[in-house]
Parts: sequence; structure tokens; C-alpha cells
Amino acid sequence: MTSASTTQADGAQHAAEQTVTMGPGPLRQEEVLAVARHGAPVALSEQAEEAMRLSRAVIDTLAEDPLPHYGVSTGFGALAVKQIPPERRRQLQRSLVRSHAASSGAPVDREVVRALMLNRLATMTTGRTGVRPEVARRYAALLNAGITPVVGEYGSLGCSGDLAPLSHCALAVMGEGEVFDADGVRRPAGEALAAAGIEPIELQEKEGLALINGTDGMLGMLLMAAADLRRLVCTADIATAMTIEALRGTDSVFAEDLHALRPQPGQADAASNLRRLLADSDLIAETRGGEHRHTRVQDAYSLRCAPQVHGAVRSTLAHAEAVAGYELASAIDNPVVTVDGRVESNGNFHGAPVGYVLDFLAIAVADCASMSERRTDRMLDSSRSHGLNAFLAHDPGVDSGHMIAQYTQAGIVSELKRLAVPASADSIPSSAMQEDHVSMGWAAGLKLRRAVDGIIRVLAVEILTAARGLDMRDGGVDQARTAPAITAVRRAVRSRVAGPDTDRYLAPEIDEVVDLVRDGDILAAADQALGSPLR
Repeated sequence: MTSASTTQADGAQHAAEQTVTMGPGPLRQEEVLAVARHGAPVALSEQAEEAMRLSRAVIDTLAEDPLPHYGVSTGFGALAVKQIPPERRRQLQRSLVRSHAASSGAPVDREVVRALMLNRLATMTTGRTGVRPEVARRYAALLNAGITPVVGEYGSLGCSGDLAPLSHCALAVMGEGEVFDADGVRRPAGEALAAAGIEPIELQEKEGLALINGTDGMLGMLLMAAADLRRLVCTADIATAMTIEALRGTDSVFAEDLHALRPQPGQADAASNLRRLLADSDLIAETRGGEHRHTRVQDAYSLRCAPQVHGAVRSTLAHAEAVAGYELASAIDNPVVTVDGRVESNGNFHGAPVGYVLDFLAIAVADCASMSERRTDRMLDSSRSHGLNAFLAHDPGVDSGHMIAQYTQAGIVSELKRLAVPASADSIPSSAMQEDHVSMGWAAGLKLRRAVDGIIRVLAVEILTAARGLDMRDGGVDQARTAPAITAVRRAVRSRVAGPDTDRYLAPEIDEVVDLVRDGDILAAADQALGSPLR
């Protein structure tokens, strides 16, 4: 069976070649990733176009009604009491988008904006927003042309949805604002659209509002973080197994019957992974008898309790993925066109469900990384490393080994703890107290993305350090006495970073292993050696 990581690499190429067809039904997580990260093209199904035509007919009828209807013939937010005459309603939509495109700060990553646009397009194709098919076609055209609106990191309070980020996308389909073109060049949207042969669109009644009310950005960030963390929690198991071998630990605490006594979801998977990773290890066998017989009653918590912590990460991730699934199946707009033709105001744009789990994942990431840092520190301390050189230095005193690599880890872990403070616990009123409670889900998503980057680096330092410690145990990977899966991981590391010697410039070596972790190569090496993926 192919490894999870090899499948990921092959899947990225496959995804870029496969068209994602948008229908009235929900997207799948892998479809969002294919478009957002890998540039897969999108197309609209005839069913989606028909659904949009039917809901548009409802809006056109209401536009002719002398009675006011929110979003169709009135202002917005605290200005909803003002009725707008027909001749000024297109100006109303333009003004709405222009005024709400008010983000600031560094541009957010391209994949975040593409996910934002795709998720908004998915809501359009449900036929519950009242936009014309032409509007949806423009969004698909921008995605397919690789045109990405410039969206600043600040501006969304997560209610009513991701207003400012979505407004920048709506502004781009109007031919205004700034975008990055397919080559990553920042330029005026009108120029980029013209170069791609895309006509700007003039928005009609309700369409501006329909393009900016949604949790699309925070949802996209949740989907991408979840995909990354599925891979990284397995990589954390690998790092743990390497450190257990380097510290002459025991695998007896991972026995299946012990974990059956506490049937927490995810814990059994983590324990199973550790048993498989440590199987047939000569170093582990030596702890059971002979010169290096295990004399410690118990290993430290950072070794012994890894399944409990990594299992809790998996359980948290499963909950977050369930929330993401509900959100993918949602049609979020205000007002919304119901199946029976009513146009109703609602509060479905509030980002609390997504914001909560984004914050919850940041807590899990911080704790998982904190445990990794503690294992690394243990390998560097000669009073706790059971025979390894102080700081894994080639010549302690002359050399410092990995002393400062652990400082780097500690600095990241400290930041991860700050990032674990929930954004969703905060709220600040806006729109003249009409929007008096907000979710801060966008902020929760951005800080989770930084947290994911942090744990990648923390795990990379542990893996690099454990590989060095293991080389000191058995003389190098060519004489390896580690478990076959761990030996395969060591070979992957040694293909990019030389083994122990006198001190070298360390930062590039850390970066090499960061790439191996981020790209899934560490996980792929273990999976291939095991013959089936870790879970």
C-alpha cells in the first residue's frame, strides 16, 4: 500500500489536473484543497446554473415590489431602515462592496484567498443566494485564470462572516481593486481581468450582499489546517518513537491491552503507531536484557504519555473536521432565498462554530509541540539522556551541539502557547451596535496557520536531534540498530543533513528537516518501511 505522504504528493499532481464541478450539493475537503492549493480548475454544473436561475427569479420579483425587502431594496446593517429607489440599487451594490473592501496589513496567503472564493462560489451554486449564474461564472473564471484578489490580514470580525476579505474578492470581479495575477505580480484588477479575457461584472439587486456574507475564509483555513494536522500528528508519533530509542526507553507502555482500558478516540491509534514504529528495534530489545537492561521503573511523561496527548489531538481534530463538514454543507447568506421561495433574514453568517474549533486546534497544537520540546530537552541533558554526550556535542565544551536548536524550539513553543489563547473568547461591537457580538473566527484561523507552521518546526528539531542521538548510539545509519521504520526516517534525514561531527552552521540543517516534515517526506519514509500508512 502506498504511504499517506506519497499519496499526498501524487494527489497534488492529480488534483491539479482534475476539474472540480460545482453543483448544488456540498464540496468535499479534498476538492477545496485541490483548488486552493493545487490550482485545480472549476466548472459549474447545469443543475447549479438552474438552481441559481430559479432563486434569481425570486429576487427579481421582490425588486419590483413597492414594499421594502432587506438587501434587495434597502440599505445594510444599521442602515437597513432606508429604502433605496430602483434607479440607485446598482450603485447601492457597488457602494457596498467598495466600502466593505477595507482590509489592511500584509496580504494573506494565496491559498487562503482561493479557498475563500471557492467556498463563496459553492454557496452561490446552492441557489439559496439569489445571484445570477453570470456572477458565479466570473468567480470560476478568476479561479481558473489564477487571479487572486489582494486581501489584507486585518478586517474581518467573523460576523457578518468574513465581510472585508469577501468584499475584496467581489471588488475584483467588478474589475476594481488589486490582485495578484497568475505569475504572482500585483496589479490593478481591471488590467489582470482584461489580460485574461474576463469581463468585469455589474452587480444587480442583492448580489453585492450575497458575495460578502459568509464564513468562507475561516472555513478554508480550517480545512487546510485539518489536512496538515492529520499528517503532522503522525509525524509527532514518528518523532516520539525516535526519541524513545535515542533515550533507551521502553515500548511496553504502548501495549494494546493497556490502552483498551481507556478507550479514548485517537489514543488507540497513537499507541498502535508507536508499537509499529518501534517493532524489531535492537535498541529497544536491549532495554529488556543484557548490558543496557532497562532499570527505570517508568519513562518520563513526555515519552510514556505520548499516546494520550497525541490521541487527544486526534479527537480534537475529528471534532473540528465534523464542524467543517457541517459548514461545507451550509448555504450561508443574509437574507437567504429558501427552497419554497421566501427571502428571510437570519444569523447563519456568525462564525462561532468555526471559530471555536479553530481555537481548539490551536490549543492541541501547542500541547503537542510542548511535549516534543520536552523530549528534545531530555536528549540534550547528560543527567537524563542515559549515556549521550551533553547537548549531543561532538566534543562537549569545545562544541555546543544542539543546545541552541532547543532554544529555537522553546521560543516557538512559547509563542504557540500565546497563540492558544482563544480569539473566539473575544468580541467587540460594530455597526452602531447592530453587530454587537462577533466571532473573531478569521483571527482564529490566521493564528492557527501560524501555529501549524510552528509545530512543523518544533517536530523538525526533535527529529533532527533524535537522528543525531541515534547516530551516537549505534555509530550511524549504516550500522543502525533502530527499528526498520525509524532507520528509514534516519536515512531520509541523512539524505539532506550530515551526521554528527564538530559544530556546523545549524540553521540550514534545521530548515532541511523542516522541509522534510512539511512536504510529508518523513511520514512517507516511515509509511513505506511499514508497508501501510500510520493512522
